[in-house]
Amino acid sequence: MTTNGREKSAERRPAELYTGSERPYDPEDLVKVSGREPTPASLEWARRLIAEEGPGAIERYLP
Repeated sequence: MTTNGREKSAERRPAELYTGSERPYDPEDLVKVSGREPTPASLEWARRLIAEEGPGAIERYLP
């Protein structure tokens, strides 16, 4: 029996787990995950950060 009291799990888990930089993302994604509003200034900040740090820039904002 599962924790939801049923024979089968209530949800299906993904077969593989991914971190943020393993899949493509754009500056708006980086802005949103950092808790900011997508304004022209914050989108420019995200573009610069991606250019400076590469795809791994989003890693600091993800659990």
